[in-house]
Amino acid sequence: MYDKLWKDIKNKKFSSLYLLYGVEKFLIDKTKNLIISEALTDEELEFNLSNYDLEEISIEAALEDCETVPFFGDRKVVIMHNPYFLTAEKVKEKVEHNLKMLDAYLADPVPTSIVVFIAPYEKLDERKKITKNLIKNATVLQANNLSEAEIKNWIEHQFRMNGKQIESSAIERLYHLVGANMAILNKEIDKLLLYTNEGETVALDTIDLLVSRSLEENIFALVDKVVHRKLAGALEIYYDLLKQNEEPIKILAVIANQFRFIYQVKALLKKGYAQKQIASSLRTHPYRVKLAIDQTRLFDDEWLLKLIHELSELDYKMKTGYGNKEKLLELFFIRFLTK
Repeated sequence: MYDKLWKDIKNKKFSSLYLLYGVEKFLIDKTKNLIISEALTDEELEFNLSNYDLEEISIEAALEDCETVPFFGDRKVVIMHNPYFLTAEKVKEKVEHNLKMLDAYLADPVPTSIVVFIAPYEKLDERKKITKNLIKNATVLQANNLSEAEIKNWIEHQFRMNGKQIESSAIERLYHLVGANMAILNKEIDKLLLYTNEGETVALDTIDLLVSRSLEENIFALVDKVVHRKLAGALEIYYDLLKQNEEPIKILAVIANQFRFIYQVKALLKKGYAQKQIASSLRTHPYRVKLAIDQTRLFDDEWLLKLIHELSELDYKMKTGYGNKEKLLELFFIRFLTK
């Protein structure tokens, strides 16, 4: 859906009304920015681009702007953020909205205004008349989290659109290093596209050469060393993280979060949950669950609970100034991984 939408926008085929909703911020932001950049010149931005937060400003004020003539240009873009009245969410209203006025505008939008509703909500309440009418009259992008397969297809598509190719093993490696964060993936893809010549194929070694490891990726490697009781490897990664000016408390928090997650996954596996069910229950990406399942087989509940308790105690010591934070975490690795 987003590919066709982006192609139409680039070809200057604009709708008078857009509804961008969902929790995948990257897709929403990219679509919004594409509309703005294709609809307005740099000179027109100051006069013909407006932003309204509908949690703070009434819909009447925003619609009055939509109905005014563009200043020094053919069109204007009006962005309406947080239209909470499209959902079933209970919000303490700061302003009153005249939804009948909005209904009338949806039926007859001003052709010189491009109105973009940005609703950062997973679901809309389609029982409401206003929601139904907006969906009926607008170009809609539902931007919720993509599956692992959809993200990998999207990665491949980005290279193909730019006249380049990428090996399937390179896609797997890129996804493993970056994860499901599409904003970071997009930055890494831009870097790879600049490095690769027209018609070339991105290989696995190019990914390892250019793609940055996220803190989470380094932490995952660190956790893996802890799980396998590899003290030297754990300390090597830890020292590298300190050289990158990563805070010991932040490193500890990510480690503790990962082990608590492994414990949750282990508990759900015992109840007979499958990988997709666990991902849904814990509201996380299936790929993260897949990695955790592999790690659950490496230790028993007693060891895992003891580790979580030790990490909690260490967190308390760090935050209460018990000692040098770097040394406390280093001593934890030495003590715990040599037992």
